[in-house]
Amino acid sequence: MDAQKLEDKLTCAICLELYLEPVTLPCGHNFCGDCIRDWWGCRDKACPECREHFPDGAELRRNVALTGVLELMRAGPAPAPDPDPAPALGPDPAPAPGSGPGARCLRHGQPLELFCRTEGRCVCSACTVNECRLHERALLDTERREREAQLRAMLEVTQQQATEAESQLKELQEQSSQVQSSACTLASVVSSKFSCLLQALEMRRTLALTDIEVAKTQALTQAQDEERRLRGHLEALAHYDRRVRDLLEQLDDQTFLQESQLLAPPGPLGPLAPLQWDEEQQLAGVESLSRLYGLLLDEGSHPRAPAEAADLGPVEAPGPLAPVPSPVCPLRRKLWQNYRNLTFDPDSANCHLYLSQQGQQVKHRHKPRDLAGPRSFQLWQVQCAQSFRNGRHYWEVRTSNHSVTLGVAYPELSRHKQGPHTDNIGRGPSSWGLCVQEDRAQAWHNGEARRLPGVSGRLLGMDLDLASGRLTFYSLEPKAQPLHTFHAIFTQPLYPVFWLLEGRTLTLCHRPEAKLPPGLQEEAAGPS
Repeated sequence: MDAQKLEDKLTCAICLELYLEPVTLPCGHNFCGDCIRDWWGCRDKACPECREHFPDGAELRRNVALTGVLELMRAGPAPAPDPDPAPALGPDPAPAPGSGPGARCLRHGQPLELFCRTEGRCVCSACTVNECRLHERALLDTERREREAQLRAMLEVTQQQATEAESQLKELQEQSSQVQSSACTLASVVSSKFSCLLQALEMRRTLALTDIEVAKTQALTQAQDEERRLRGHLEALAHYDRRVRDLLEQLDDQTFLQESQLLAPPGPLGPLAPLQWDEEQQLAGVESLSRLYGLLLDEGSHPRAPAEAADLGPVEAPGPLAPVPSPVCPLRRKLWQNYRNLTFDPDSANCHLYLSQQGQQVKHRHKPRDLAGPRSFQLWQVQCAQSFRNGRHYWEVRTSNHSVTLGVAYPELSRHKQGPHTDNIGRGPSSWGLCVQEDRAQAWHNGEARRLPGVSGRLLGMDLDLASGRLTFYSLEPKAQPLHTFHAIFTQPLYPVFWLLEGRTLTLCHRPEAKLPPGLQEEAAGPS
């Protein structure tokens, strides 16, 4: 049997190529393993030649004998031995399969003369007729020349990149040397300038301290005069108290009635005259130094040390777009000595006000929470759980926008709406408030308003001094400045109270080191 007839017998009826991993069906016909599996994947399980059907569980078994015949055929005839071989000079390395000038195709046994660019491998002429007939092919020498040209071109590119990198490295070293030289020169210039600046600051410090000492002496003299007046009034009250007690012990009715008509209490004390001491005026001369201090710190470029970070300001509840802290002025730092961390009283909150963050933040929403409780404000108001009877206390609040009112009130502040106003803070004699609008601010008490200049209103402070009968509102951004001070004799505990327009959010700022003074009540507001 010649080679052509043998190849026909060893050809798969499906792919018309020599068998690859031949398998035998139960009917006896042979096919490539992959070909029959693909055939059965899209058709019924039947023999492509005799059409005999097989059950789904039929197994494909490898034809071992046929596989051996195919391997011998692909290997081709063995080369004739050399009758006069040259003496071996040493062990020659075995060439890799498919490499070298005498390499042959493992499938067809013919010399590898072409390169299939589609599959990226060397092929023989038989491969180009069968499986590679539609692929892009080239002669081995032609493909090698093209590949060598590509590699030489890439080598030139990498050499150019190396030259450029060396040039940039040299340039970088020169720039580093220039930076070192320039830094030394600048350090000398800056040291000289700061020496002059320190001398000027020392002179300014001496003058400022002298002015403060003079103003302190004047204020303390005024305080002594007020102290003598108050002590005299206390003595008169004590004398009146003794006479009243003696009269109450009088058993004779006639004597009691006659003397009680003659007994008159001392006249009213009158408000305490505020001392002529203005911290803002004392700091006005050095306000430019505060701006200079902020510029020198350059907080936007240099990280703050942990010790300084503790002095930035009250810790506010987490929220979006937290403001960048700024250096604290001496006035605000002094107010922090009496700082109080407050929380809202949930029982007092209007049904449109939602509390969050452990009662530290309140937000006004259009949809009500639930039915109002007996102690809830019918107005859009909420008060704090803490009240103040004596001493001095300071707290700060941050608002999301204008149209808010903040203040303090007695426990008797009505929970119901009275009159045309949307809030009742400062509308009667039992509350004092500050209303912040878009273009103005107003201080309210007993139904009377005092118009104030427009302020930012985003960060506000309240200083309550019960001993001196003084309530001061502060605007803290962009700098700390007093807005208005109420003078009154507070006769009942005071609760911080707030009003919010729809969509507004108000946050009680907290400072970690703030502590409650002894005796401070922390109780929910009583019923109206």
